[in-house]
Amino acid sequence: MSKKLREYGIIIGQLLTGTKNCITDVEGVQIGHVTLDEPLNDQGDYACTGVTAILPHTGNLFEQKVTAASYVLNGFGKTTGLVQVNELGVLEAPIMLTNTFSVPAVTQGTLQYMLETNEAIGQTTGTINIVVGECNDSNLNSIRHCAITPAHAMKAIHSATNDTIAEGAIGAGKGMVCFGYKGGIGSSSRIVVANEEISYTIGCLVLSNFGRKEDFLAERYSAKTEQHQDTVAPTDGSIIIVLATDAPLSSRQLQRVIKRCGIGLGRTGSHFSHGSGDIVIGFTTARTIPHKTEELFEARKQLREDHPVMNQLFAAAAEATEEAILNSLAQAKTTIGRNGHTVHAFQF
Repeated sequence: MSKKLREYGIIIGQLLTGTKNCITDVEGVQIGHVTLDEPLNDQGDYACTGVTAILPHTGNLFEQKVTAASYVLNGFGKTTGLVQVNELGVLEAPIMLTNTFSVPAVTQGTLQYMLETNEAIGQTTGTINIVVGECNDSNLNSIRHCAITPAHAMKAIHSATNDTIAEGAIGAGKGMVCFGYKGGIGSSSRIVVANEEISYTIGCLVLSNFGRKEDFLAERYSAKTEQHQDTVAPTDGSIIIVLATDAPLSSRQLQRVIKRCGIGLGRTGSHFSHGSGDIVIGFTTARTIPHKTEELFEARKQLREDHPVMNQLFAAAAEATEEAILNSLAQAKTTIGRNGHTVHAFQF
């Protein structure tokens, strides 16, 4: 049975984790998965893929937006919606993750869900910005068959929960490969103490699909260096990192925090390869922003830039990202996909 990294006695960083040590430690955040794991025909084609949905809160995401930002470490990716996120600094729909060729279907399904739950969109108010991130799972998944449908995206959203999330080869992570081993979904969290009365939570979820075996700094974690040899050729791959927090940050401050996720990624051995889409999306649940108001001004509370808590948030982002990536490896199981391609789990 797969175990999380800490069950192997491996501790990352110095900050405390949240109760569940996953992104849902940030109050209100919900995660949903849909996983496809089935043959498509008798010619060796196989659906080894899925969808993962990240909901910032349990209310109406369009009517009550959250402050958000994104940051591109390396832009070899096919995401949707990040231009508007960085322009306006808000998120107004679930963040969706899937494989590269399923971005259109997942965008359509998410749009359909948002239209069904918000009658005003495109009619009495403006349009909506859908955010979808992707990684290429074609080593294990018959990606040309485009097995993901809009209905799968809607099902992932409807199944979202704030429980401890399933990790590894599940949801969008089903067909992903990390450092030549089975990767996928991983998560972790950190608690940042501002003073005796106030603390904040940082939660991270990754879709890991990057790196070569020789890049992985396995010795850093006292991990075994002799592992199974796989039947698939390595590729540059990608990673999508989603960071959630309840710390009161502006969009600009949030971008400063999520940049530090790249430190956690680098600590595992990544150097942001040429063909790797390494992208971070972050949001804070500290306040919601109404879609429509008659007010001329809005008041908001945010942390001072020079307060020591900002450095702790930077450290938390790096630590949680590193551990989330390692949890995606630790939780994944050996997976067989298209044409019998096999990717083995890493043994800590």
